[in-house]
Amino acid sequence: MAKKFKIKKGDQVVIIAGDDKGKEGEVLKVLTKKDAVIVAGCKIARKAVKASEQNKEGGFVEKEMPIHISNVKKVEG
Repeated sequence: MAKKFKIKKGDQVVIIAGDDKGKEGEVLKVLTKKDAVIVAGCKIARKAVKASEQNKEGGFVEKEMPIHISNVKKVEG
């Protein structure tokens, strides 16, 4: 049976644990297999990327990483 979460894509949430504790943002994606969510502007990682056809220069790309669903709380209102 599929897992059900109270948090959905587009909800406003606040992070209650971790390095980004206290930050608010919108849920971009819910990852049900990992029990995690991706929140806009939170838990950003810098990844080195080689130059390629799509990315001519290469360099660093900033990307939001997943946060476990138990570490976020839905903002009411």
